[in-house]
Amino acid sequence: MTINAKSIIEKDKAHVWHHLIQHKPFKENDPIVMVEGKGLRIQDINGKEYTDALSGGVWSVNVGYGEKRIVEAINEQNKKMCYWAGTGGTIPAIELAESIVSKMERMSRVYLCTSGSEANEKAFKMVRQRSALKFDGKKYKILYRDRDYHGTTISTLSAGGQEERRMQYGPYTPGFVQFEHCCCYRCPFGKEYGSCKIECAKALEQCILMEGPDSVGGVIIEPMTAGGGIIIPVKEYLPMVREICDKYDIWLIIDEVVCGLGRTGKWFGYQHTDIVPDIVTTAKGLASSYAPLAATITTEEVFEEFLSDPQEIERYFRDISTYGGCAGAAAAGVANLRVIEDDNLIENSRLMGEYLLEQLKSKLNSHKNVGEIRGLGLFAGVELVEDKETKVPVHENKLAAIAGNCMKNGVIIGRTNRSLPNLNNTITLCPALIATKEDIDKIVQAIVNGVSTILG
Repeated sequence: MTINAKSIIEKDKAHVWHHLIQHKPFKENDPIVMVEGKGLRIQDINGKEYTDALSGGVWSVNVGYGEKRIVEAINEQNKKMCYWAGTGGTIPAIELAESIVSKMERMSRVYLCTSGSEANEKAFKMVRQRSALKFDGKKYKILYRDRDYHGTTISTLSAGGQEERRMQYGPYTPGFVQFEHCCCYRCPFGKEYGSCKIECAKALEQCILMEGPDSVGGVIIEPMTAGGGIIIPVKEYLPMVREICDKYDIWLIIDEVVCGLGRTGKWFGYQHTDIVPDIVTTAKGLASSYAPLAATITTEEVFEEFLSDPQEIERYFRDISTYGGCAGAAAAGVANLRVIEDDNLIENSRLMGEYLLEQLKSKLNSHKNVGEIRGLGLFAGVELVEDKETKVPVHENKLAAIAGNCMKNGVIIGRTNRSLPNLNNTITLCPALIATKEDIDKIVQAIVNGVSTILG
């Protein structure tokens, strides 16, 4: 079928409200419209091909484009049974739940929904309902970390450590309190790793004590901060956070919406340590965006907080996600996990991630505007500065120009964008887990060219 590109673009400009962008420039410039993809390659409506180093633009197409095993699984399931509400079960939902928890020590229950924001909302509701059932509503506060992102609803924005994403949407949901981030490169305590006492983790306990331990019911963090600048905490950090939460009977929620499903070289980011969270949320890579799918995953201990005799009508978790009952989406999740396992993509993420960091550092570390290169698995960031000594961040307009230069040369990269006041200065990368050395070489070379062209 011949595509009339001009007609499609005019319809887009007339009717589509795009995400996260100002539409006024569309009066002079056309929006990008993608029409086809295979592996890491995608093609726009004008026939231009790109290497996608951002897994669909939002860290989510983990197994790459055109994966027939997932498409066929969705099709076959929808022909048999497309949907049944989450009050009951479908075979793929049951199989998906079993498959997920088989990869997670001591996690046993899976609540399916449709987005990372929704998955985190479920976790917040669990904390709040536990507070009502067990603590007379007093243990309701949820602490979150500066620079982390947990979603786009009002309550998840209330738990968001990216101030520019929150602007103009207040007043926020009460009961959410921020504590310091854990980026060594910009340590909020002026310390250096090796001689510090991991003050970034101790800041959590200080926050709990300031708020009152009897008022705090949950802590939510990303195991590795994604959109806030690709921040990998030191090895002591998560175990210390877990210990602090245990000390004060606080549920630890680990947001694996980005980091989960192989992105960091493990099934889940928190598994780089030996901690066990109380609740894990995940989305994006769960079905690699072949269908909207997310999950809130808990230990049996969390699940049992909501068990009671039938006459106690207020005790069960009174929540529903309409499209969490889509059997085709669950089938996509089952097939996606199978692809990751069958094709050994966790190991590929680890190996190619090591290669990606090695290449970025060898080609860019000496550049006058490169402050730090950090990452884990196929998940990496390049923080750009005006001066290595002062660490003054480059303006985000320069990052936009670098990303534009890369795109002009056929590579799509990411960047921190209108999120962190005066700190939107990190190039972000998360190519699909199928990436090869050739793919990475092309991505790195595009960044080298872009940085050299824009920054000199």
